[in-house]
Amino acid sequence: MDTKDKKEYIPWVIVGLMDFVTVIGFDDIIYNFQNQGLVAVTSWVLMTFLYVLPYNLIVAHMGSTFAERGGGITSWMRETNGDTVGYYAAWFYWITGLPYVVDVANSVVISLGWIITGNGNIQAHLGNAWFGITTAAIFVVFIWIQHLFKNKSLEVMSTIGGGAMFIMTVLFVVMTFVGLAKGNPIATHPFNFKAFLPKDFFSLGFLSTFGLFVFAMNGSELAAPYTADMKHPAKDFPKALKMIAIMTMFLTLLGTFSLGVYFNAHKLPNDLKMNGSYYAFLRIGEQFGLGKSLMYLFAGVQGIYMLAQLAVILDASTRVFLSDVAKRFMPRQLTKKNSDGLPINGYWMTTILCALIMALGGLLPKINDIFNWLLNLNGIVSPASTCFLFWAYLMVRIHPERFPKPSYTYLKNRHVAIFVGAWMLGITALLALLGFFPTDATADTFALQLAMNIIVPIGMVVLGFMMPWIAKRQQSGNAFKPATWNLITIVTDVALIALVSYGLATSILASAPNVLKWGVILVIDVIMVAVTLSATRNGRHGIVTEEN
Repeated sequence: MDTKDKKEYIPWVIVGLMDFVTVIGFDDIIYNFQNQGLVAVTSWVLMTFLYVLPYNLIVAHMGSTFAERGGGITSWMRETNGDTVGYYAAWFYWITGLPYVVDVANSVVISLGWIITGNGNIQAHLGNAWFGITTAAIFVVFIWIQHLFKNKSLEVMSTIGGGAMFIMTVLFVVMTFVGLAKGNPIATHPFNFKAFLPKDFFSLGFLSTFGLFVFAMNGSELAAPYTADMKHPAKDFPKALKMIAIMTMFLTLLGTFSLGVYFNAHKLPNDLKMNGSYYAFLRIGEQFGLGKSLMYLFAGVQGIYMLAQLAVILDASTRVFLSDVAKRFMPRQLTKKNSDGLPINGYWMTTILCALIMALGGLLPKINDIFNWLLNLNGIVSPASTCFLFWAYLMVRIHPERFPKPSYTYLKNRHVAIFVGAWMLGITALLALLGFFPTDATADTFALQLAMNIIVPIGMVVLGFMMPWIAKRQQSGNAFKPATWNLITIVTDVALIALVSYGLATSILASAPNVLKWGVILVIDVIMVAVTLSATRNGRHGIVTEEN
């Protein structure tokens, strides 16, 4: 029997569900409902036809064109623009997903908080520091899970999480209409046609919220690395993308309408983005005499759904980054895989960078501020990285003679296809730029959030340029001397030690006696210094001086 016949293939429905958990969820509807109220229904309609459908079908076209390539956007940019541009696309696409990885891990903590306490007052139970520490623990646990179960965890959790989340949303919508048929009251007044129309469409505050719509709906290209695991990728991949588009349309339009029934769209809770999904199922459960049971059910589904997202994003985005990038651009340690074929150093690098983003968010006063800032940061970097997809599509349609003929073609007319590709690229870039405006900031946090919105993307770009520089030094035999790496490691650790000390002093140990508080901090600082010195001794154990 041919070895190809022995291979276990992933059905297109499973690939669709794996991808669905990265594209849309009940929370995505909540986020945009808080920003726009019932107007979000109109925005979803416009975005569905002017953005979601073209977006998914462009991904299907690109996946069919390069069905044999396993790197997704990385492969597509390399094929259309060369290795150098392909590397920068891969880097930026990968690193811009990290704020969302942090956001997903935060959401897991929040779902656990609701399950344990039955309410959304996580600030009273954890505080900023413990919230960050718990989030970091989830990263570490999940890297271990990925190592233990390999890709089976992706298939199982994505099938359960994606399917259950879709069912919960259908349940919410159905119960909403059943409640309306029974004469249950509507929370939003007036609930008429005008309530769905924007009143100040061209204001900066309103336009800046559309980046989150792009963030909510993109991600379908993350399924591209799994085309190699499909039996008929050229035919089946477009089917998976069409399935996602249909599920997305149902989820967003009817879900937003239903939220307007249970929440007053003109006066929404300040923590709706963080806790709105739980409030929604709490209210519908109480209305139907089910108490908190639906909320607990949703919290369990949400936890599995978010863990599935974390699994897919950690695996798929790291594959996109490392699987098809020319090795001359990357330090050799990051391209190394373990015995299971997993880019384990890439996972750890993801964890470290996510911890730094989380630490930066810790400068904000409350967990709700941290959650909203991380979410809105995605409204900048997510559309920015999506621009690479549309640029690659434009190159394929402008120069069709250079590339394989796809089994699925989005828009037969090449001139129309070029126009649509240019539209998608232009509007996505504009929405990324508008996203720098801090939508949820108060007068006290506006300047800080604006500064962080600028600093984080700049840091991402700078790190991207550093990787080829480090790789070039390694390949030329002129890698960093041990003393240089020791200095870099120590400076990094000093910064982390300062952040840990600040978190301990201001949150966890704030009420402790000064002697105890600073004694504990001193012990932790000494341990961290000892670990640093041990890791860099003689330059033999540092990350970059280590040989493969």
